[in-house]
Amino acid sequence: MSCLATRSVLPLGRRLITSRARLSTAALGSLDIGSGNGMSMPPGFNIDVARQPNKQPRIQSPSRIATVADKIHARDDLGKTMPPSFNAQVAHLDTFELPEKITGSASDRALGKAIIDTWRYEGIIQIAQSDLQKKLWNDAKAASKRFFRKPAAEKAACVDSQSYAGYIASGEEVTDGIADYSEIFTITKDLDLEEPRVRAKWPCHGPCPWPDVEMKEPMMRYVDNLGLEGEKILQLAEFGLGVAPGTLTQYTRDGWHHTRVLRFPPRNATNGKGKEGRGIGSHTDYGLLVIAAQDDVGGLFIRRPRDDEKFANWQKSAAGHKEDADGWFYIPPVEGVHTVILGDMMQYLTNNYLTATPHKVGLNTRERFVMAYFHEPSFQAVIKPINEGCGGMRTAPEQTEEGVHYGTHFTNMFMRNYPDRITTKRLLAENRYAKLSKPELRTLDVMPAPELD
Repeated sequence: MSCLATRSVLPLGRRLITSRARLSTAALGSLDIGSGNGMSMPPGFNIDVARQPNKQPRIQSPSRIATVADKIHARDDLGKTMPPSFNAQVAHLDTFELPEKITGSASDRALGKAIIDTWRYEGIIQIAQSDLQKKLWNDAKAASKRFFRKPAAEKAACVDSQSYAGYIASGEEVTDGIADYSEIFTITKDLDLEEPRVRAKWPCHGPCPWPDVEMKEPMMRYVDNLGLEGEKILQLAEFGLGVAPGTLTQYTRDGWHHTRVLRFPPRNATNGKGKEGRGIGSHTDYGLLVIAAQDDVGGLFIRRPRDDEKFANWQKSAAGHKEDADGWFYIPPVEGVHTVILGDMMQYLTNNYLTATPHKVGLNTRERFVMAYFHEPSFQAVIKPINEGCGGMRTAPEQTEEGVHYGTHFTNMFMRNYPDRITTKRLLAENRYAKLSKPELRTLDVMPAPELD
């Protein structure tokens, strides 16, 4: 059967739909659709349509069945959004819809298993936005555009010397030794100067330097909603992995969640500090989940999990991984969805049963706006690999003792990406890095003792 029947939209966790929803082999066979690869691609592109061989057709609600002609047209349109000069296959992802509440029902467990299976094959999933999320995303996107259009001096003033929150100019972030062209506002946990962890000078703890309430309010409404979505996805992942409830979510109490609000310039309007056409270099992210929304421009590329590609970013930097190699998949923008990829701590927790998703960003012919929300463990969490589930895999001997302290991993990654930032310089000058070894920074829910006057 043609892969056109296998890449349909999943009906929001309700996977057991009548077989009348399937597209028939006969219906597909009556159309001359050729190989399905690279149809009507723009000149200069070298794109193959990604396939999943030997898989049963996905099942969808009859009301959602599009015609084969519509599917072919959609494939062509999605490929056309790829940034120029990139060589990649175009991924066509299933879209899942989350239930309003996770109850542990049979459908929740089936959905969790489907999500895990998709991550293991694709390295990424798509989640349908609710009507509320569509509004929140549009409001946040509008606030993002207003901020990035402010004068350079106003944006540059939005920096804090204790947290890594605030503005990052194009060319300031470094991936694998090369400047990235992304322009960023980072949102971290917003802690005032009297907060005990800030007074105790814990690394990376401090205020978020918002430019104004017009940006803060729509951003935080969206971020708070994404936090709820992140917890739902982790609960479903626990079902899919076959582990006890709380195995993953125990780490996200007081989670060190953060968000990157990004603008990518057009490829012909950069400041020349980086590499032509490169928005952000190949890397993996640090924590558990990355939930992202992108506008209609396009620029995200990922690598699927592969047995012949090994990396462990908490041990040795994965920045630059296979950046110029073949084997990348382009993730075209789809209206009304979030994409969700996995980070380093999910890979470590699951003993490589799930792997962090290498990804990179290309610059397109128009400016591009994205928000990426990172659903993370607590800064104080010490991550230990799971000893159950995960396809029967067990803890590797070298992972059984110390674990990975997320606060140290986060701090290492931000220091590596922003070596010249005022936050990195102050952290080193005041020897804050040494505090990461203190027991209070490695024990969940513990606050520093009050300072004596």
